[in-house]
Parts: sequence; C-alpha cells; structure tokens
Amino acid sequence: MNKMMTTVIAFGAGMAAYNVAQRNNLMSARNMKRVQRTIKRAIF
Repeated sequence: MNKMMTTVIAFGAGMAAYNVAQRNNLMSARNMKRVQRTIKRAIF
C-alpha cells in the first residue's frame, strides 16, 4: 500500500515536471521518448 502511494506521488510529480518541460521546450523530441519509456517502465 505504502509503495503504491509512493509510486502514485512520484508519477504525479514526474508528470508535472514533464508537462512544464514540454511547455518550455526544455527537452528534445528524442529525450521526450526516453522519458516516456522510463515512466512506462516505472509504472509496469
């Protein structure tokens, strides 16, 4: 249960940072794909 909460919180923070980076164009398209893959691996 605790691990699940930590995962959800970390995922939420990651998505927020990801959205900010996307809006500010801080990351290239290739970096975006790598981040998405990392997020997917972290969830499943």
